[in-house]
Amino acid sequence: MIFSDYSINYYTSMKRLLFLYVALLSILLSSCGGEGVQLKPSVSGKAGEILIVTTKANWESEPGTLLRDILAADYPLLPQREPSFTLINIPDNAFTNIFQIHRNIIILSVDPQKYPEPKFMIQEDVWSAPQTVITMTAPDAASATKLIEQKRETIFNTFEQSERNRVIRSSKRYEEKPLRSLVADQFGGSPYFPNGYSLKKRTDDFIWISYETTYINQGLFVYKIPVKDSTTMTLEGLISARNEVLEKNVPGMLEGSYMTTSIVKEKEPQLKWIKYKGREFGELRGLWEVQNDYMGGPFVQHAFYDKSGKNIIVLEGFVYAPRYDKRNYLRQVESIIYSFDWAEDFSR
Repeated sequence: MIFSDYSINYYTSMKRLLFLYVALLSILLSSCGGEGVQLKPSVSGKAGEILIVTTKANWESEPGTLLRDILAADYPLLPQREPSFTLINIPDNAFTNIFQIHRNIIILSVDPQKYPEPKFMIQEDVWSAPQTVITMTAPDAASATKLIEQKRETIFNTFEQSERNRVIRSSKRYEEKPLRSLVADQFGGSPYFPNGYSLKKRTDDFIWISYETTYINQGLFVYKIPVKDSTTMTLEGLISARNEVLEKNVPGMLEGSYMTTSIVKEKEPQLKWIKYKGREFGELRGLWEVQNDYMGGPFVQHAFYDKSGKNIIVLEGFVYAPRYDKRNYLRQVESIIYSFDWAEDFSR
C-alpha cells in the first residue's frame, strides 16, 4: 500500500484546499469590474525619474550622451532650467529586485555575441505597475547610438505619455466628481479633477479650479472665447484673449494687480498643434506674471473649437511654487487638462 489512510486524507484535504484557493482567486479576478487584482507591486521612484540600466562605459560614451541629450533636455518654458526627466544610471549587475520595480526603466545592453542585430522593445508592467520599460540591444556602441537616434521621439514620447497616464489614472480613480459635472454643464465637457481640487471662481464663461497648499498653488482655468476671425486661433490671438480674460477674472493681491502673460526675451510664449485621442488643439506654453506685483510662474494651455465651431474652449493649467522646482507640478496640471472628455464620452 503506497499511501496510508492518513496520507490519503491529507492528500485529499490539500486537493480541496488547492481547489478552494483557485476558485477564490478566480472570483476575485472576475469581480473587480474589469480592473482586475493588481498582483504586481506599485512602482517606486519619483515622478519624472528614469532608471537607465547600462554599463559605465556605455553611459559615458556616445549612447549615454545621446540619451542625456534626449531625455535631460530642458523642460520647455519654465522660469529656471529643469531637465525634462531626471536620469539615474546603474550598472547591469546592480539591477536587482529593489530597482526592478522603478516606474520608468531603460535597459541598454551592448554585446556582439548576444545581440548580432540592434533591437528595440517597449513593455508595460514587467515587474510593477504602472511601469514602462524600454529595452535596447545592439552588437556595438555605434549601432546602439544609431538605434537611439532613430527612436529618439518614441523614447521621449513613451515616457512623457507614461507620466501623463499615471496622473490621469489617479485623477479618474480619486476624482472630485462634482467639479467635472459643473464644468461639463457649462462647457459640454470637462477634465477629471483629482481629490483636493476645489472651485475658486465661476462666472457665465469662466471657471477657476485650484489646489492650494501653504507654498504651492496649482490652478486650472476653463473658459470660452468667441471666434471673431481667422486670427483668433493664432499665437497673438490666444495671448490677447488670455490677457483679456485673466485681467477680468484673476486679480492679484494688490489693488490694480491681475494675472497676465509674461513676454520675456528667450522665454516668449510658444504655440504648436497637437492631435490627441481624436482631438486637435493648440498648445500654448509660456510664463505668467501678475501686473503690478512680483508673482509669476509657468502655464500651459489647450485651445480647441467647441462642437458648434463658433467658440474656442480653453483649458489652462498654471503653477505658483516660488520655493520649489516646477516641472512636476506643471506636468501634473498639464496631465489633468489632457484628460478632457466631451460629456457624451465620460467614463462611468
